[in-house]
Amino acid sequence: MKFKLVQFLTVCLVTVLVLSPELVVFSMVWERHMELVQTKSLACELNQSHTSEVGLTRTQEEKSEQDTSNVHSATNFVEQSLTNTKQYTIFKILQWFFLLLPIFLGTVVFLYDRYLIYRAAVFQQQVEMLERLWQGIEQ
Repeated sequence: MKFKLVQFLTVCLVTVLVLSPELVVFSMVWERHMELVQTKSLACELNQSHTSEVGLTRTQEEKSEQDTSNVHSATNFVEQSLTNTKQYTIFKILQWFFLLLPIFLGTVVFLYDRYLIYRAAVFQQQVEMLERLWQGIEQ
């Protein structure tokens, strides 16, 4: 049972090591995508505010409504930017988790296996010492 677990974790570790360059490339592409989305949304907001300013002359009420809509759109833009930042942060955390978890598990299994070998060697030494003592007492 233990040997199968070690084999499974070894396969997982090798798979992660093989796929890690793809994860790095995917994270770089994701960063560029998030920058593009943010730039596009900023451009849309600027375009909307610019087209609304170019319109025909308006009365004072229309101008105040436009100002409140610009403030509302700016607030939406900030909220959207914060949401994108939170998603990006969560993505980064998950990426590091999935990258480091198999490495950590493989290291723990390897170290535990070495610990068991060490404990078996110490136990064997203790048994040999007790056997020598027992043989000394019998003689």
